[in-house]
Amino acid sequence: MRDFFPRIRALFCLAGVCGGLCGAFAAPPSGRLKVTHIAPVSPDTIAVTIAAGAIVYGDQVPYTKQPGDRVDREGHARWVFRKDRYFGSLVGEDETLIYTADRFVGDRLDGKWAGRVESYLIASRNDPSFSRPISPKAVFRKTKPTDLGRCGPRHPWQFECASESVVYLKLPTSLSAGKSYTVRFNGKRLAPTEFVWDQRVLRSEAVHISHIGFHPHDPAKVAFLSCWMGNGGPMSYGVGMPFAVFDRGTGRAVLKGKTVLSKGKDERNEDAYKSNFNGTDVYELDFSRLDVKGEYVVAVKGVGCSYPFKIHPSAWRDAFAVSARGFYHQRSGIELGPPYTTFRRPRPFHPRDGHRVFASTCPIMMSGNGINYTGADKDNFANLVKSKTDQAVPGAWGGYMDAGDWDRRIQHLVVSRYLLELGELHPGVFADLSLNIPESGDGLPDIVSEALFNLDCYRRMQTPDGGIRGGIESSAHPRVGEGSWQESLAVMAYAPGVWASHWYAGVAARAALWLRDDHVELSRTYEDSALRAMDFAEKHLPRLPRAAGKKANEVRDTRNMAAAELFRLTGDPRYNGIFLETTAFTKPGVELVVWQKHAQRDNAWVYVRTSHPEADQNVQSHCRQAIIAEADNRAAVSRRTGFRWIKYDWQPVTFGALAVPDGLSLVRAHALTGKPKYLKALVLGCQHAAGANPINICYTTGIGPKYPLHPLHIDSRVTDQLPPPGLTVFGPIDVARGKGQFGQRLAN
Repeated sequence: MRDFFPRIRALFCLAGVCGGLCGAFAAPPSGRLKVTHIAPVSPDTIAVTIAAGAIVYGDQVPYTKQPGDRVDREGHARWVFRKDRYFGSLVGEDETLIYTADRFVGDRLDGKWAGRVESYLIASRNDPSFSRPISPKAVFRKTKPTDLGRCGPRHPWQFECASESVVYLKLPTSLSAGKSYTVRFNGKRLAPTEFVWDQRVLRSEAVHISHIGFHPHDPAKVAFLSCWMGNGGPMSYGVGMPFAVFDRGTGRAVLKGKTVLSKGKDERNEDAYKSNFNGTDVYELDFSRLDVKGEYVVAVKGVGCSYPFKIHPSAWRDAFAVSARGFYHQRSGIELGPPYTTFRRPRPFHPRDGHRVFASTCPIMMSGNGINYTGADKDNFANLVKSKTDQAVPGAWGGYMDAGDWDRRIQHLVVSRYLLELGELHPGVFADLSLNIPESGDGLPDIVSEALFNLDCYRRMQTPDGGIRGGIESSAHPRVGEGSWQESLAVMAYAPGVWASHWYAGVAARAALWLRDDHVELSRTYEDSALRAMDFAEKHLPRLPRAAGKKANEVRDTRNMAAAELFRLTGDPRYNGIFLETTAFTKPGVELVVWQKHAQRDNAWVYVRTSHPEADQNVQSHCRQAIIAEADNRAAVSRRTGFRWIKYDWQPVTFGALAVPDGLSLVRAHALTGKPKYLKALVLGCQHAAGANPINICYTTGIGPKYPLHPLHIDSRVTDQLPPPGLTVFGPIDVARGKGQFGQRLAN
């Protein structure tokens, strides 16, 4: 496989594959200062976006040791130093390859230069106010990293970053519509940049819109107006500024309105921590009554327009297909490439390639990568590694990997659970939705096939007594520079355990129920597997060591979930009894999730939808009340957040809190009641992650005109490809409360 990726680059160049991917294999970037966008954010303020520097990723090349080379073995890392400079990281078990150090190339923005008014001149050939070049009267700036490289030179933990800065030029007089302006940069290698100020076509960073677009019948269609100028603070706009929606094809205004204040900069109630995450006033531009198919922009008078967006019946469907294909791109055990994707990756972790997965006697429940039930695992891997055996586990392949490492853990079955729920709620919508996966056309909806691919990883490893292994895990996080197919660390499967078996039993039961009507034999396969897993878990439950607090609660909650699913599937009163014994909803007014006490959101939903007459109607009523109460709460959160995003009040902004809306209860409440307020809140809540946010980025790769190009996706990085579509990053982080949280990623 050593020359696999050089051959890929050649094939892409010869075949002329899509421009976005070809760009990944183009000449290395220069990293020179470059103006990437220029447009006003108000009549007297120009925003100039400047890119500085670039990271050239390392290459996997044969390693030939030279005199003086030093290999520092730090834990499982194997750092190579040449002439006392960090040179790269050894790759593979035989250490015959090296992934060379990343390089920073190009320029860095000189902050002092960027902050001086003398650095800029603005002139116009048709606006008399700027007939003679003039400098701005004030300059402000904000800067963020756009890529990160392990560059050294003295040690491998030295990083460099490329950056993007927005420089705000406050002018002594306002610009005029339809006039042409040129910005010159004194003392830097930046070419003069000209623009014509036509607010109908010139995109302003201050106007924010969903990149997904809208369905004609969406109950809410809005854009936002806001601008935070870094050290210049908030941009002041007034309520009632005129805006219009323009048809891109005809250039005509199809709807007009005025801005309404969504959230003032001094209002601090966006969550329970008395936060305001905007730093400036946010205004809402409502055009919900527009229901005609087309492509549009929203333009604010005196400011500029948004990215283009579409109103079309397929808007959400198209975005869903891209997002769902992210699961395919994270599959383990298969090769990725045409005809299913332009992203290429060899097959990782498959036994036919000689890969072996060894049994561990540690169940995932006892690992820090699970719930560390007894508290004995100190670094997430110790219990797993010290319990490794020499016994190979048959059938240990498949499942979904993370983007930054290769684990396939039982918790990943939440994906299968929700895909099956979508197929159950909206069978007509998903029956013919093609995800272009290997199973397309096999008689099942693609989202169900995707769910089963993930589920089958655990079913293949099921032991004769029904026990379910908690997944497949390497002995540590990946070695730097290794792709998933090159894993050189020991790889183990967790031992069968109670927690994993309950996890699996619930999802397998849901699959059996979905398949029951039209795929009887396959349904029986999953039902039998689910029942055996439940029997194993119940048999071993009394043997669990005593534990206190939320760890014991998590075991109980997972058992409760499995019982709910199996009761719904079989009607067996034994499972109803287990559910009622362990449910939190024995009385009204109980929340779906109470921190360190219970988390039974999905459990309540399953029991509400159970139609067996033996179901406890009072408990069902309490479950229904809890679902609707949480939905009401999330709808209220949406109404008081500037950009209408949704999260749990007490959740810090970490781990995707603003990149993935907490709208599950809204979906379910709408299914239960049909009330439009829940759908409206959900539509509004989804727009923030889809691009209607301060940096105008969709947090899912491959969607819209701007999305993350440099997420922590190791396989794309070591192969020098753009990330595959459908990966949703964690997004913004509140540094005041999020520092120290493991796994946070830069937005792009």
